[in-house]
Amino acid sequence: MTDEQNDDEQIDMNYRIGTKHMDDVFKILSRFALAGLLTAVLATSASAGDREKVKRIYDRIAGVPPTAAVMAELEAAMLGTNPACAGYVLTGNDAGAECAAYIAMENTNFYNVTLKNFAAPWTNRDRSVFVPLNDYIATVIGMIRDDQAFNQLLSSDITYVGRAGNVSALPAANNNDHYAQLEAGNINLRDELELRLQSSVNGLPPNATAGVLTSRAASEAFFVAGTNRAMFRFTMLNHFCNDMEQLHDPALPPDRIRQDVSRSPGGDSRLFLNNCIGCHTGMDPMAQAFAYYDYDDDVEDGDPASMTLEYTPGSVQAKYFNNNLNFPPGYETPDDHWDNYWRKGQNAYLGFDNALPGSGNGAKSLGEELGNSQAFASCQVKKVFQAVCLRAPEDAGDRNKAEEIIATFRNTGYRMKQVFADTAVHCMGQ
Repeated sequence: MTDEQNDDEQIDMNYRIGTKHMDDVFKILSRFALAGLLTAVLATSASAGDREKVKRIYDRIAGVPPTAAVMAELEAAMLGTNPACAGYVLTGNDAGAECAAYIAMENTNFYNVTLKNFAAPWTNRDRSVFVPLNDYIATVIGMIRDDQAFNQLLSSDITYVGRAGNVSALPAANNNDHYAQLEAGNINLRDELELRLQSSVNGLPPNATAGVLTSRAASEAFFVAGTNRAMFRFTMLNHFCNDMEQLHDPALPPDRIRQDVSRSPGGDSRLFLNNCIGCHTGMDPMAQAFAYYDYDDDVEDGDPASMTLEYTPGSVQAKYFNNNLNFPPGYETPDDHWDNYWRKGQNAYLGFDNALPGSGNGAKSLGEELGNSQAFASCQVKKVFQAVCLRAPEDAGDRNKAEEIIATFRNTGYRMKQVFADTAVHCMGQ
């Protein structure tokens, strides 16, 4: 073989080696390019998933889809680049999503629609959402907006009214005109509600006010006629999430059951001992807190101005003696002193505050007893869960999260905004 042939063979070998090397290089580069492409695709998918989640948070809270500008704010919140997030109290593990929930709560529809529909069923016997705006609903909206401690809902001297000049009708104890005009005018409740002392509107002494329990709407619905047990029963439904059947305890002492409850309905004492007694042993001693309240529904005197909540301190309302001949040896109500028999027995699980005495006089102290219980906090979270997640807690994950939210609610000032935010974050992927 000549030198020239050797050189050609060497060149050919070098070419083949170089070509193989370049093929290997291209394969390696291709792998990196493919990996990068897959990473980009996955990142894009994750971003799309985040957008879907944050949009769901907004839709559920505000009740309307976000605009393009708001969507950009929400995405920035999820990425941790929205400076507005520094202005919110964020306590959860997913600060970005939690901030997005607070941004959703800035929308006026959260107040005018979401919260209005949230509270409306609590204000009437039919538990209907289709009722006009009233002082009860406005108070719930205002307390949530202002981060007022929500455990005071049943006890404080508090109400919310429209800012002066918005409507012609002034807040009144004997009609709903003020709130009807606010709703008819589509007044922005986020900006135009202001806090007032309830006693300055309905004329009650401050120590006789009990939050929404003594609101005009609740008084008309639950103090009218009857025996005032309706106020207690609907408070249990609305704020303990239990009706009397679920709180039935026939093992408690029957000594405070009123005279109107027959001990032998239909001539059969077993009905009383096995059924009636279970509700009345707990209800009657606590409903005594309302002994000085009545709502004049204008049926008899024909005077519209008299349609208002009456308070007669020291004088028990006549309704407490209705049908007193059904069982004359029964309890005859002497005053408005109440006792919570449920602190013992099977209903002790309701978790009443040991720092409170479990007894007192009047609606305000009873409202404090109820509002500071575990059952009250649990019920608020359950209602928000239903409103935001569109279902009750249904599995272990839901129930564990609900318990966590309840604990946060009780330990951070009973802030309902926090409940809405934490619940929306939990359900944002569902």
